[in-house]
Amino acid sequence: MERSAHVDTFARDHLPPQEQWPVLMLDNADVTYPARLNCATELLDRAIENGQGDRPAIWSDVNGKPHATSYRELRALVNRSAHVLVDEMRLRPGNRILLRGPNTLQMAVAFFAALKAGLVVVPTMPLLRAKELKQIADKAQITAALCDVRLTDELARCTKPGDEFHCEALTQVLYFHDDAPGSLESLAASKPDRFDACDTAADDVCLIAFTSGTTGAPKGCMHFHRDVLAMCDLFPRHILKPTADDVFCGTPPLAFTFGLGGLLCFPLRAGASTVLLEKLTPETLLQTVERFRATIMFTAPTFYRQMAPLVGRFDISSLAKTVSAGEALPDSTRALWREASGIEMIDGIGGTEMIHIFIASAGTDVREHAIGRAVPGYIVQAVDDAMQPVPPGTLGKLAVRGPTGCRYLADERQSKFVRDGWNLPGDSVMIDADGYVFYQARADDMIVSAGYNISGPEVESVLMQHEAVAECGVIGVPDDTRGQVVKAFVVLNAGFTGDDALIAELQAFVKRTVAPYKYPRLVTFLDALPRTETGKLKRFALRAM
Repeated sequence: MERSAHVDTFARDHLPPQEQWPVLMLDNADVTYPARLNCATELLDRAIENGQGDRPAIWSDVNGKPHATSYRELRALVNRSAHVLVDEMRLRPGNRILLRGPNTLQMAVAFFAALKAGLVVVPTMPLLRAKELKQIADKAQITAALCDVRLTDELARCTKPGDEFHCEALTQVLYFHDDAPGSLESLAASKPDRFDACDTAADDVCLIAFTSGTTGAPKGCMHFHRDVLAMCDLFPRHILKPTADDVFCGTPPLAFTFGLGGLLCFPLRAGASTVLLEKLTPETLLQTVERFRATIMFTAPTFYRQMAPLVGRFDISSLAKTVSAGEALPDSTRALWREASGIEMIDGIGGTEMIHIFIASAGTDVREHAIGRAVPGYIVQAVDDAMQPVPPGTLGKLAVRGPTGCRYLADERQSKFVRDGWNLPGDSVMIDADGYVFYQARADDMIVSAGYNISGPEVESVLMQHEAVAECGVIGVPDDTRGQVVKAFVVLNAGFTGDDALIAELQAFVKRTVAPYKYPRLVTFLDALPRTETGKLKRFALRAM
């Protein structure tokens, strides 16, 4: 590894042992970077050097009107804030800093300022509570935080001696989105707009992204400065293909790597612009496309399904590309969105451990029922329990290698995610002879009933085609006779009643559509499905029911 710029060496000291790392494929022109780089400088300063300084970088809503912050203005805000971190908070390279805020200009400024100062950024979802924040702060030994002033309450418990969620190491909190004296903005106003970015190594840790907790206790995924650039230089370059004229929009939080890439880093790498707005609904997301003339959208499958019937009410003629990730995209949702918008979805598999999408296809490369193929720079295969490749069209566990990969922060689960140099994201897939990946289920979610392998997402996709079903989640539950049986949790559309007659109708519908052994023998109606803040279905919560 290159000489670190970190004075506080905690992050590098707590990387997994080298023998537990995945093989990293760095002999690729797309990801050939100098030994020393700061990703914030590459994303922001380089755009200005390339003549983009006066172009819009981030769009906000100010008093009901679109407002653009240019690249030059954004860099000035970032540099002034970086001075506050170093001069006022006395933070030093390698210190971990917790970021807490929704998708706003101020959150983006805080993110880049911390990176320029050589800090290790630990972004957190706005809806996390004190208990969850304490888990993260203690795990990463965080000493400082930047927090949106509107999200004070939960974090305040972590800094209050005597509170059950007090974090002893967390001694400094500075608030932003705030004009009060002592806020980040107030302190930054008097600082110079020039800042010499920390001379970080390409393999210095810059980001600890905690998983969104669909499988229980979150894990801290450690990513380098070069990893942030790699996520910008593979999926976007080869699949998304943005230009400087594109306007990005969407819903994933910046604290989630899907949002960090799609709504901040990808646009800036392309010299494009992005719309950062809070608390979007399906209706207001479509409204955002109309108001800002957005061309590229990132959100989860649930949003696309809910937006489809609303499309006719808005002018979305500017929208050219839509990306779905975060959870499985049902075929029915892909078709519904295509019919409503005329746009073929770009589906993708990514992950916090890999930092972003590594399987996807776009346009004429889309194949029915498939997610796509390995993004150039990555290789994928389906393997058996002995890590041997299985024949094309055979069910196996997804294994992936590329320039990014899993490095958990001091976590024994590292040896489960990485085996023989391969990352194992935990997905069951089939890969055909042309390399197209057909998602079946999370490996833990494959239902084995009377010897049959049943994909929960496949059953969900069928149920979603029924007019009564708004949302559903499918799991396997123990059964003395069959080992497991299929159980569906269903949220109904308005006007339908969850009774025995509807259960029988849904069961018959599945039997008519796919192999009869896949039908849900048990059906429970819910008012809402348990989801993470990023929109992923909490299957472990369904199992707990």
